Amino acid sequence: MNQIRLKALAKINLGLDVIRRREDGYHEVKMIMQTINLYDQIEIKKTREAGIKVKTNLFYLPCNENNLVYKAAKLLMDEFGIRDGVEIDLKKRIPVAAGMAGGSSDAATVLFGINKIFGLKLSLKDLMERGVRIGADVPYCLMRGTALAEGIGEKLTALKPMPKCHVLIAKPGISVSTKFVYENLHLEDVKSHPDIDRIIECIESGDLKGAAGSMGNVLEEVTIPAYPVIQDIKDAMNRNGALGAMMSGSGPTVFGLFDDIKLAKKAYAEIKSAKLAKQIYLTSIYNNRR
Repeated sequence: MNQIRLKALAKINLGLDVIRRREDGYHEVKMIMQTINLYDQIEIKKTREAGIKVKTNLFYLPCNENNLVYKAAKLLMDEFGIRDGVEIDLKKRIPVAAGMAGGSSDAATVLFGINKIFGLKLSLKDLMERGVRIGADVPYCLMRGTALAEGIGEKLTALKPMPKCHVLIAKPGISVSTKFVYENLHLEDVKSHPDIDRIIECIESGDLKGAAGSMGNVLEEVTIPAYPVIQDIKDAMNRNGALGAMMSGSGPTVFGLFDDIKLAKKAYAEIKSAKLAKQIYLTSIYNNRR
């Protein structure tokens, strides 16, 4: 195999709670992760010339060791002494710096692809153990599906698949620093925490409305006051029949879950006409694991 083309799928958080700040500065979390059918396209080709070349369709993304796909390729190629080179062509569709793990999913996909084209015979577990060195979300992006994430996000428990539904994604034309959000999260002032166990119970029983209605993200307490457009998008989705709408990760992307495609399209149209979001996608839940 000399080349491979793969999809790097985005994720949303159906629930995100922060338990405590650890002594090392990291935050301990309890989250429900869910893969969706929104993806970047990645093509990896072997080359005779040694080294790693990255190209992308977005001019502002780095094409060197500052890009997670480069780091992922280098990690495996260094470990296994691979002398051939690779060209990685990354076509981005997942919003960047949006709380959807786009960069982590790209890195996970490159780990998977390098393993395949060079016949390294690493198991998924092997790849996940290496992936956490690149980022806390990378092991989940290798696993995919519906999962409970604990620790700093690296302790994963597979859950029953989330019931199928339509997912409306809207990213406003702003960028949110994850560092800013966590630095300004004061857990002693948090008024309410999402009931992660309740969401899991609803997923396990196939109760889509119950799961969507129980969703919550503790980071909204920091991000929404700083960027009110996030609440405006949530309100537009809820007004148009979303079963639940929430910010994903540290934001600023908002997603809404719908059981009626007509209502999802109506919400899409309102958000677009009001110019609340720069990027809008209507997609669906993705439940397959690797």
